Amino acid sequence: MRILAIAAAFALGATAALADPVEGVWQTEVDDGAYAHVAIAPCGAKLCGTIARTFNAGGEYASPNVGKPIVWDMVAKGDGAYGDGKIWQPSTDKVYRSKMALSGNTLKVSGCVGPICKGQTWSRAN
Repeated sequence: MRILAIAAAFALGATAALADPVEGVWQTEVDDGAYAHVAIAPCGAKLCGTIARTFNAGGEYASPNVGKPIVWDMVAKGDGAYGDGKIWQPSTDKVYRSKMALSGNTLKVSGCVGPICKGQTWSRAN
């Protein structure tokens, strides 16, 4: 029984050690008067982000975008680089080809639709 408990502890430790450093909650920049907290987590072998909370000048509010995916199909490339993903900009309802660059508690997110590219710098919220 004790051996089983030790094995379980190692398995849980290994799972935590394998978590990608970009996983967690990120605060977006203000766009069209509002910003969001985005929860980034694995979705299969890739990474995805879902709008977890939304805020405007009055504080937290119940946006219809809460629970919607904002980043998907992101692939870790190594050294804090992510690519091959998509990102949705709620204020314009456009989906961009996307990449991300992680540096400490800062996540630079950028995306392009044809020749039009946009970017934001997100901050770790937790």
